Amino acid sequence: MSAVRHVVEVGDQVRFAGGVFTLAGLDGPRCRIVDEDGSVQVLLLTQLFADEGFCLVTGCAEPRRAPAWGPLAGLEADVREKALAWERHIREVETGRPESGAEGAPREEFDPELRSLAEREAAKAAELTEQGQPVSVATVRRMRTRYRKQGVWGLVDGRTTRVRSPWGRADERVVDAIRTALDAQRERSTGTLGRLRRQVDWLLEDAYGPGAVKVPPVATFNRLVHAVADGQGLLGTAVQQRWRVSRPEPPFTPTVVARPGELVMMDSTPLDVLAVLEDGRSGRLELTMAMDVATRSITAAVLRPRGTKAVDAAVLLAQTVVPEPLRPAWPEALAMASSVIPYERLSSIDARMQGAAARPVIFPSTVVIDQGRVFISQCFLAAAEHLGISVQPCPPASGPAKGHVERGFGSVGTLFAQYVSGYTGCHVSRRGRRVEDEACWTLPQLQDLLDEWVISGWQERRHRALCHPLMPRLMLTPNEMWAALVGIAGHVPVPLKAADYIELLPARRCAIGAEGIRFDYRTYDGKALNGHRQRSTAQDGKWEVHYNPYEPSRCWVRLPTGWAEAGWIHRTLVSQPFTDTAWRHIRTVVEQRAGRAEHEEHLARALDDLLRRAGGKTAGTRGQEPAAGLEAGPADLAPQADTGVPGLREASLLRDDADDPAAGTAGAWEVFDAHEEAEQW
Repeated sequence: MSAVRHVVEVGDQVRFAGGVFTLAGLDGPRCRIVDEDGSVQVLLLTQLFADEGFCLVTGCAEPRRAPAWGPLAGLEADVREKALAWERHIREVETGRPESGAEGAPREEFDPELRSLAEREAAKAAELTEQGQPVSVATVRRMRTRYRKQGVWGLVDGRTTRVRSPWGRADERVVDAIRTALDAQRERSTGTLGRLRRQVDWLLEDAYGPGAVKVPPVATFNRLVHAVADGQGLLGTAVQQRWRVSRPEPPFTPTVVARPGELVMMDSTPLDVLAVLEDGRSGRLELTMAMDVATRSITAAVLRPRGTKAVDAAVLLAQTVVPEPLRPAWPEALAMASSVIPYERLSSIDARMQGAAARPVIFPSTVVIDQGRVFISQCFLAAAEHLGISVQPCPPASGPAKGHVERGFGSVGTLFAQYVSGYTGCHVSRRGRRVEDEACWTLPQLQDLLDEWVISGWQERRHRALCHPLMPRLMLTPNEMWAALVGIAGHVPVPLKAADYIELLPARRCAIGAEGIRFDYRTYDGKALNGHRQRSTAQDGKWEVHYNPYEPSRCWVRLPTGWAEAGWIHRTLVSQPFTDTAWRHIRTVVEQRAGRAEHEEHLARALDDLLRRAGGKTAGTRGQEPAAGLEAGPADLAPQADTGVPGLREASLLRDDADDPAAGTAGAWEVFDAHEEAEQW
């Protein structure tokens, strides 16, 4: 190594900027280089050395590289030890000492002052051969060259670092056919490996001819499929494959926000909990949630029966910008005054903060939504425009575009839903037996539990994403992050009046008649409508009516003088909360009755027969008088053919004993005895 020069001198040829130059002069930190055409350039030495292609063409061997210690950690222990042993041997051949900085005189056969390099190489080959490791002089020389170029990594046995194919020695044509078949079934229903093997066989037969390329045996083929597909996610379920297709191509760009409300994501998903609905049945609910990206706060969450409406999304916007009041049943620890939120400063700015729960009040600037009908509805877009909020739709079937709220749904399932009675599991295979019997919470009760959990379980839980880049081990809670950012970004109260809430509700066009306003088989009326029971000045002659589908007891009409409230005329007949969901369920049950038209026809015929008999005429003989006296009575009271009315025969007060021969003609009918029947039962 001492014979190798690692400095540049005048007259050396160097490679710089893709060309070969001669070093013509050195003047302190500057140098003068001359190319083959004779042109001269004056450069700084640092500029010359910093060029990626710089190297000495003459006067110096190839420079040594930095030792590659990292790859050694991935080798087996015996392979690593053998390479380190070769390093000690090479150092002793070149310097006389096996370890750098070792004290003492070198051994005589390896002393550079006494022996030449060739003699030292021969001595090392002889020594290793005597120790049971047959090595030639050429091998020692080759190991020296590799050590000079690659360091310790050059001394590693190349057979142990050979790059191997992930699918072994399988035919590349078979591998390509498997990859093609897997790509083709991304959008199809998930099949078995047997179907995939047959498809690969068809592809090989079409491409290379029958029998030209054989498909491996079943066990070998299955291992090969997993080797090809597992790393690329091509062998998952249909849902997993669609998720991977919708995932953007790496590298991913993190969403960076600097203040609360800068970006809020909203979405809906079924909740894995069965609740007792208003019809007494147990059913699934849908959770519509809004999450602030800067603080990871759940600003609002609404539970509704399956089929979220546009008003639910509009209500989320209203709940986001107003404080959550502390409910009487909640502990005092959930109050904003007991949290890390700067309650005194905020309450001095916004009086609504007094008595509020520890949930951030955030005014969204941009809301990210999907292409669902709920969020692209006129009601939601009008509510966002009314509040001055920018709506940003994400591409269809792109969950990662709103990944924060999607991941939030998973956290709600694991941190809240699985502890609730009636939990169904996130998959059919995880569902227990008789889950319907476990459901005991109504929708309002579950909503109250969820609101309390958001404040106590989510807002006070440390979030992995809420940490400063310079302090990655310090995780904050959503409330702590909001308290830190609100001091920088500030808080502007956005009071909403009653008229603002009405504007957020869905609207429809209706006429005002003498009986009031009628829609969805309900009639609304009130004194405020007097004077407006005619066509409006609009082109369609109708009035703008806003209503809440979860509170159908009233609606609001936009009149020239402002909003007028009209109540449901039958609201006093309902003693409990009666929502639009229950009303629609009743209508659905009535509409689904089998044979409704036939049933009404049978009722009409029975009524006609009754009126005929009441008028003294039988149903079978028109214009004829009945038999004299009581003899005609039982005959006329004889049951007719089946009317189709369920329970008509069971509800009869007469019992037919005509089939009993002992009863005789006179005793064919007898009065039903309730006491005798009770004794039999």
